[in-house]
Amino acid sequence: MEITHIEHIGIAVRSIEEQLPYYEDVLGLKCYNIETVADQKVKTAFFMVGQTKIELLEPTSDESTIAKFMEKRGEGIHHIAYATKNINNVLSELEAKGVRLIDTRARGGAEGLSIAFLHPKSTGSVLTELCEHPE
Repeated sequence: MEITHIEHIGIAVRSIEEQLPYYEDVLGLKCYNIETVADQKVKTAFFMVGQTKIELLEPTSDESTIAKFMEKRGEGIHHIAYATKNINNVLSELEAKGVRLIDTRARGGAEGLSIAFLHPKSTGSVLTELCEHPE
């Protein structure tokens, strides 16, 4: 498995609109993309910080994993995402090493990425996302 860089850090928020002034006016970052990922019941907003993105995650339904996360833990860091290549091969390799997977195959994510999550029980309690950029 080859991790090329930290793709993004996901932060759960109740409202992207309420958080934009902090990221744009206080931190001086520019939101370059807001999109809804309907099948994940989430609205996302992205900011670049060097080579790494910050992804704000706002639930669009009380049934979304982000809404459930915030019920238990409140707003805050939700996950860290690493960029890799051949994501499905990486998932097979990790499973063979005993890593517990949330996704056994990659699925579509924001910005056209292929994504998959690893279970926090296998990753030191950190929800970990793997991302593959389309070629």
